[in-house]
Amino acid sequence: MAGWLARRTAHAAVTWAGAVVALFLLLRLLPGDPLASAADLPPETRLALAHLYGVDQPLLTQLGHFTAGLLHGDLGTSVLYGRPVVELLAAHLPATLLLGLAVLLTDFGLAWWLGNRLAARAGSRADRWANRALLAGHALPPYWLGLLLIWPLALTWGLLPAAGLADPLLPAGAGATRALDVARHLVLPWLTLTLTTLAVPLRHHREAVYETLASDWVRAARARGVPEGEVLARHGARPSLGPLLALVGAWLPMALTGSLLVEGVFAWPGIGWLMAESVGGRDLPLATGCAALGALAAIGGMWLADVLHRLLDPRVAA
Repeated sequence: MAGWLARRTAHAAVTWAGAVVALFLLLRLLPGDPLASAADLPPETRLALAHLYGVDQPLLTQLGHFTAGLLHGDLGTSVLYGRPVVELLAAHLPATLLLGLAVLLTDFGLAWWLGNRLAARAGSRADRWANRALLAGHALPPYWLGLLLIWPLALTWGLLPAAGLADPLLPAGAGATRALDVARHLVLPWLTLTLTTLAVPLRHHREAVYETLASDWVRAARARGVPEGEVLARHGARPSLGPLLALVGAWLPMALTGSLLVEGVFAWPGIGWLMAESVGGRDLPLATGCAALGALAAIGGMWLADVLHRLLDPRVAA
């Protein structure tokens, strides 16, 4: 196990390094002027800014400087904000983690609870209608659904705030009042992402439980007179929990990257919103930092999925 883990970790690190280099090059090959916001400045000031951000250097030289800085934890300075990219990412990461982890917990909690019950009632009217509703939600564009929810819940009835992380007029020491206000701001983006992402883990778990319930040992348990509730909980749901937990690793990147459009719709100040701002403003250092963080989440999530799968499935570990 230790040898496999070391090889898998090394493979993930090399993959992430290659992805970051590719993203660095692709972002700099996009059309547009990285110093477009400085177009009205005097030429000597503009040249000084180009030298400061390194955009006047050859592409390979820029890549070398970026790689050297990356090894020391330095992703450069944002053109739009004039602050270190690492500092901006650290400031916006908590908002994305709050939204993403809330959605993940809801998705997998509902997937386990509802998947067990739908598998036990496979083919029933409730099962068919639940599958249709889930697929309809999964097919909806998240940004469109977000706007659709804002209309009645925020604009018409005024039940929930339409945008932002918290009321900017609340004092910093508001304590419980501020926490409640953040929770109210969280509801609409959380609901939007939950409705559009629940189908995958739920259907995955439902199918796993359904196949387990059709196995020989479950039929033997029923033949022994084991109550149906115990059959579902002990013989059906518990053995099917491993694949669902392994899916969590593959689902983690959504916490950083999958909410990009939703964060833009609700002005949720997370990494997705920051990425959209950086790309729109041609802020190459910031866009590269956001993309590198997204690649780290994707590759780290797949690494975690492989590790969980190997730990939870004895057939793979063997």
